[in-house]
Amino acid sequence: MAKRIKVTIWNENRHEQTSEKVRSVYPKGIHGALADGLGIKENLEIVTATLDEPEHGLTEERLADTDVLLWWGHTAHGDVSDEVVERVYQRVLHGMGLIVLHSGHFSKIFKKLMGTSCDLKWREIGEKERLWVISPGHPIVEGIGECFELPHEEMYGEHFDIPQPDETVLVSWFAGGEVFRSGCTFHRGQGKIFYFRPGHETYPTYYNEQVLTVIRNAVSWAAPTGREYPKYGNAQPLEQVPVYE
Repeated sequence: MAKRIKVTIWNENRHEQTSEKVRSVYPKGIHGALADGLGIKENLEIVTATLDEPEHGLTEERLADTDVLLWWGHTAHGDVSDEVVERVYQRVLHGMGLIVLHSGHFSKIFKKLMGTSCDLKWREIGEKERLWVISPGHPIVEGIGECFELPHEEMYGEHFDIPQPDETVLVSWFAGGEVFRSGCTFHRGQGKIFYFRPGHETYPTYYNEQVLTVIRNAVSWAAPTGREYPKYGNAQPLEQVPVYE
């Protein structure tokens, strides 16, 4: 029997409190929609956490019990405490997977892991997005065709100020003409990171089965391997070495 992957879905959950439009699209919150959509995969054990919980719901105990963390944030990146960001950062270095969604590109944790501004062009007029698979053998796009479309999304456009990805899996084209690296993988320490672009809060993107398939696949890909964390610092020689005065 396959090991169950422990997933924590973190959502800022501020738009849902202030916007009737967002509430009408995501009555359970973005975190609730993702939990419902991903929960049909039996090997996932899912919990949710939000910004206004104590320690943002990301206590030492919660993160220690998380294999893969999903992160959605937008309007309150600055409200995330530096202590919690450092906690998540260390867990990624020690092997926890991280999936950063949509406007999470500007989160403290993603910028800390990337070491760049993570800035981009954007436009919010509800135009069509077509996502092209450009790494068809990658496990993150298993079950996805050559491309798929979202009828209405917020545009993100290049240049996306991130380091060169380890792999670019998906590229988006928008009706206004822009393109964007919309599915990118990175390794930091022992952790695997996937940035996935779609998911503006006023569109029902996280009910789309193709989007959910990519995220489910990414969770499996990002799950820790179980390998021990490397030992650092002063080390004894493996072979006998002559001692020089």
